[in-house]
Amino acid sequence: MSAEATNPATPIPLTTGVQRRRGRARLDLRRLGRAALLGPATRDRLPDAIGHVVEAHRAHYPDADLEPLRRAYVLAESSHRGQTRKSGEPYITHPLAVTLILAQLGAEITTLTASLLHDTVEDTDVTLDQVRAEFGDDVCYLVDGVTKLEKVDYGAAAEPETFRKMLVATGNDVRVMSIKLADRLHNMRTLGVMRPEKQARIAKVTRDVLIPLAERLGVQALKTELEDLVFAILHPEEYAEVKALIDANAARAGDPLGDIADEVRGVLREAGIAAEVLIRPRHFLSVHRVHRKRGELRASDYGRLLVLVNEDADCYGVLGELHTCFTPVVSEFKDFIAVPKFNLYQSLHTAVARSDGQVAEVLIRTHQMHQVAEAGVVALRHPYAPPSEEPFDRADDERVDPTRPGWLSRLLDWQQAAPDPDTFWSTLREDLAQDREIAVFRPDGGTLGLPAGASCVDAAYAQYGEDAHACIGARVNGRLATLSTVLRDGDTVQLLMGQDTTSGPSSEWLDHARTPPPRIAIPRWLTTHPTPAAPAPTPSGRRPGRQTPVSPPRPAASEAARPAAASAVVDREGATVRLAGRCTPVPPDAITAFAVRGGVVTVHRAGCPAGEHMKAVGRAEVGVRWGDTAECRVTLTAESFGRAHLLADLTEAIALEGVAVISATVEPPTQQRVRHTYTLQLPDAAHLPALMRAMRAVPGVYDVSRAQHPAAAAVH
Repeated sequence: MSAEATNPATPIPLTTGVQRRRGRARLDLRRLGRAALLGPATRDRLPDAIGHVVEAHRAHYPDADLEPLRRAYVLAESSHRGQTRKSGEPYITHPLAVTLILAQLGAEITTLTASLLHDTVEDTDVTLDQVRAEFGDDVCYLVDGVTKLEKVDYGAAAEPETFRKMLVATGNDVRVMSIKLADRLHNMRTLGVMRPEKQARIAKVTRDVLIPLAERLGVQALKTELEDLVFAILHPEEYAEVKALIDANAARAGDPLGDIADEVRGVLREAGIAAEVLIRPRHFLSVHRVHRKRGELRASDYGRLLVLVNEDADCYGVLGELHTCFTPVVSEFKDFIAVPKFNLYQSLHTAVARSDGQVAEVLIRTHQMHQVAEAGVVALRHPYAPPSEEPFDRADDERVDPTRPGWLSRLLDWQQAAPDPDTFWSTLREDLAQDREIAVFRPDGGTLGLPAGASCVDAAYAQYGEDAHACIGARVNGRLATLSTVLRDGDTVQLLMGQDTTSGPSSEWLDHARTPPPRIAIPRWLTTHPTPAAPAPTPSGRRPGRQTPVSPPRPAASEAARPAAASAVVDREGATVRLAGRCTPVPPDAITAFAVRGGVVTVHRAGCPAGEHMKAVGRAEVGVRWGDTAECRVTLTAESFGRAHLLADLTEAIALEGVAVISATVEPPTQQRVRHTYTLQLPDAAHLPALMRAMRAVPGVYDVSRAQHPAAAAVH
């Protein structure tokens, strides 16, 4: 049940047309209450009290069967008869107002029927069995879902469990949340009867949870009015200041935004593009935000232009004409048609400037896009129709089912994993506080919706769940990146997964986690996999197991006795042949040779920078070819992400290939990356590609290459 009174804010009446009409009178709820008290109508006519609901519903569904609505009203009115709100109005005015809000948004008949009945099971003698028998399982489920949310008070101790139930109910049927949001909107409109402290408490919960949920469900019409109502209650001084600014702008002579709108209409008319050009006044909180951002407001800052067209292609046609005939503000352009927002929102955003310096923000969308932008999931007609009837059939995996978008599925997954209600509540509030989402692409073409500021850690857990414990790094836009890398809208992310099932996340990952899945899963893994106690220091003062610097054991004597290099034959009798340490040539590399001091000839890989330099300064080239022996020595560099036992695993992989390790060094880790350099003795140079493949296959290793610089001295 809810309180009643006049709210300090005077919200713009909710409509679902292309523009909110100014000056439309608020419905007289007292008159509706008197009509409700007249009792049920005959079966061949609808009660006068629901006439406004019927009118709004038929605007979206001209051929709708209104019989369920009539029967729901009859039951609701008779059940609530005698009950009043704190304002003295008949209680039936509340479900009527909630149902009208949903009808204006385009909700289908099942939602409207449940909305009329949403308080009957809680506040009257009507039972769920009666609702099921009279209206069917769908209506019964919706009424039960809303009733469960109403049974728990919004006190501090009860909030976690209340919103956990809300998420579960929403995940099973988003219509539960749409009824709840409309219910909260009407309650907020009539909150003034409450004590100030209770008004503030309800407004804060609305701000922290319900408004973000309305945003994520795409119900902008509800969200913006709720924002203004909360703004008026929690920040009355700022609200009064913004109201004065809006009133002063309305009284100002001239309307630059209207002039620009006329110019845009002319441009599109000449281009042959059928379009409606409307002015959308900014709501109070939006004006407040722009004022804080820019300081003094321009006359054109109090609204935006809305251009509505018939086809998607027309949106881009309008954009081209505007950018041709006006000066575009490039930084303001966003394409939410090609890449829709996580809440189904689609539109082109731009801003254009006239020669006099007036700038207008412009939204370009189709009529269908506008309906979805205003009403979100409520605009999906029958959201649980068979798949062939779905109005939004997207291949994008985040939006395959628009009634259960990707973010909601993820919330439902992690709310089950939350160890306790307090963790769930704090994580939910932090997650909902992220008011902007980015889309990042997977290599297979799928997308991940993440909050702005998310890192590769968040992407890993969004894609793989708890299997992301084995993630060892990422490639962002084709370049190697650490898990701490912050992602940007439109990035392509390839997550690199290790094969070691015993490896897991480090506590440092939590510093880069911005979403609930990693912030819940990582601590749970760390709790069940405690870090072993650090080993005692050695006499030298170092703890064993450090990776800097490290060498494997000395090679056996038989290995050490092998030739130091493959045989290269030069066309200079008696010359001493040396293979260059910089480029480490091995058969069958193309090679070149140069005479240096002391009768020595150095052999380089063709194209080696050092060899090219020697050629440039006039060093004498010497003919060279590989001899018969295939044995060679080579230096390889392995780039990897740091993890325990990596050096041992690499050394084992090398040994399994029958290759001797002459020396090895490991540089200190930098941003979770480690560089290993090995000097190796191969029994057959032709085996080098297979060796490099084996090293790359070691979990954590992302690249192996031939060394281009002299290897550091081995540590023995």
